Amino acid sequence: MEHQLVVVLDFGGQYSHLIARRVRDLGVYCEVKPYTITAGALAALRPRGVILTGGPNSVYLEQSPRCSKELLALGIPVLGICYGAQLMAYLAGGEVCPAPKGEYGRVALELTQPESPLFDGVAQSSVCWMSHTDYIRTLPEGFVSAAKTQNCPHAAMANEAARLYAVQFHPEVQHTACGQALLRNFLKRICGCAGDWQMSGYVEQTVARLKEKIGEKKVICALSGGVDSTVAAVMAHRAAGKQLTCIFVDHGLLRKGEGDAVERVCRETFDMNFIRVNAQKEFLGKLAGVTDPEKKRSVIGEEFIRVFERESKKIGKVGFLVQGTIYPDVIESGAGDSAVIKSHHNVGALPDVIDFEEIIEPLRMLFKDEVRRAGLELGIDEDLVWRQPFPGPGLAVRILDAVTPERVALLQEADAIFREEIANAGMARAISQYFAVLTNIKSVGVMGDGRTYDATVALRAVTTSDFMTAEFVPIPYEVLGKVSSRIVNEVPGVNRVVYDVTAKPPATIEWE
Repeated sequence: MEHQLVVVLDFGGQYSHLIARRVRDLGVYCEVKPYTITAGALAALRPRGVILTGGPNSVYLEQSPRCSKELLALGIPVLGICYGAQLMAYLAGGEVCPAPKGEYGRVALELTQPESPLFDGVAQSSVCWMSHTDYIRTLPEGFVSAAKTQNCPHAAMANEAARLYAVQFHPEVQHTACGQALLRNFLKRICGCAGDWQMSGYVEQTVARLKEKIGEKKVICALSGGVDSTVAAVMAHRAAGKQLTCIFVDHGLLRKGEGDAVERVCRETFDMNFIRVNAQKEFLGKLAGVTDPEKKRSVIGEEFIRVFERESKKIGKVGFLVQGTIYPDVIESGAGDSAVIKSHHNVGALPDVIDFEEIIEPLRMLFKDEVRRAGLELGIDEDLVWRQPFPGPGLAVRILDAVTPERVALLQEADAIFREEIANAGMARAISQYFAVLTNIKSVGVMGDGRTYDATVALRAVTTSDFMTAEFVPIPYEVLGKVSSRIVNEVPGVNRVVYDVTAKPPATIEWE
């Protein structure tokens, strides 16, 4: 049975992905589409509702992104958020202009139309999250104002007859007190969604579609050893069986024991056609003397392609290439109008060198937590599914210096100690990501009766719902103290351990 669909039109806002995530959290399947989609193409998808996202532009400027005006006349419920609200007003004939005073962060919200179905069960006064310099000065015909703030007279508006709704604030972020209730009202009361979408159904439908697409053709998978590529491989294996061959390029930059664990799961648990390429010497040779993190990513990405190309040619003609791309990869790799945060060697690199018909990316529209749920549905062992996220270039970007075998071994040991003590403290599932970094800082220390001049290891632990923003975790001092003591005493070459207490933004989750 096909699931009910809500479409999110992306106008390049930093929270666009988070809107989709919140919709799925409410049990409604959601897909993100570019704002350039035509009204006809959108209608053909038969969505129950459409959400227009935020964005960094001003709707009244000629070059700003706009969807078709006809979209508002399809009779499909539409919710505009921030830029999406201003765009709805602009397209419907209202006036949008620079605000006398912009609003950023937490702002007091007052409902003026509490009887609106959008605000059912919402408190008359609450706090919302704003981020705008423009505002709706004049409402379009047929719309009424539904909420206000001190500096924004139309913080929400509605045209009940046309089923068009808009909010200037961001209901998808946790800082908006009524956000989840507002989205629930839009999805269930206004769009009539049942809210019964589950990952099990998604996995079944995806496998069925893959099976139909693949037919009798051969499939190869670029397996990096991370959670994403492993789940993608198992999903493809469920559909293709022995037609799939997984090529695991072990670049020697994985965490301690990780390569062996991946091989055990693929060979023993799922009986896959599995090729492990031990290419540690090749990668370390190419990385000799390289210190710039983007250069490291580039070197590793290029060598990964070369090795994968070499091994894939031994298999012969293949129909499909499986990649473990997930939605945050797409966002941070500069898809659409979004800003490039970092490069990813697993997005769009392999097609240039491998002879195949089509790419299969079964996880492309899933967030990290959804990938884990899909993995559990597929029967992957919990220990593997709940492994820590890991950058494609591996430990190379967590070594803030040139990569050498000695530095890799040092960081593997320090990281293993950190992960072990976090698990011993019962905190493994409560922390979204945690790892050790080998910094390029050396300092004087004292061990026994001698003076040392050794490396500093930094520890990083964050909590996040989407891996696009994150807060540091206040790990108890006794746990940090034990980790520090063990690393300094058990890992030669380290005499100092520090803990990172920076959020994302302004920092990234990774150190590099």
